[in-house]
Amino acid sequence: MITVLQRVKRAEVRVDGKVISTIGQGLLALVGIHQDDSIEDALYLANRIPLLRIFSDENEKMNKSLIDIHGELLLVSQFTLLGNVYQGRRPGFTDAAPPDKAIPLLAELKAHIEKQGVTVKEGQFGAMMKIELINDGPVTFIIDSQYKTGNK
Repeated sequence: MITVLQRVKRAEVRVDGKVISTIGQGLLALVGIHQDDSIEDALYLANRIPLLRIFSDENEKMNKSLIDIHGELLLVSQFTLLGNVYQGRRPGFTDAAPPDKAIPLLAELKAHIEKQGVTVKEGQFGAMMKIELINDGPVTFIIDSQYKTGNK
């Protein structure tokens, strides 16, 4: 499971011109789910995202987490993060998990983050979404659950 985390002042998702989710200060997490991912990958991200100290303290040092600032999380599934762009000119998406596997893993990720007291809002799986955000910094990180096991 791979996520691109962006620290935001606010973010929203629109589908068919209608706002479906909005957050204030917090994180936008674009999440790609690999066909080999499991519940352990979802738990790994659920334990990293809310506690990652990437928000500024009173000395402008990154010492506060999403939980510390009482921030929100906007969770958006993005299978294109698994796109193979290294062969040919058109990305291949065979590494991305099919919906019947990706949807439950995304739900597990959301549930485990919510258990930590974080408000989690979502995009719409499989929809053509428009995401608007005010990036704070910019501060952007990539977390890949495969690094936890030494597979990469």
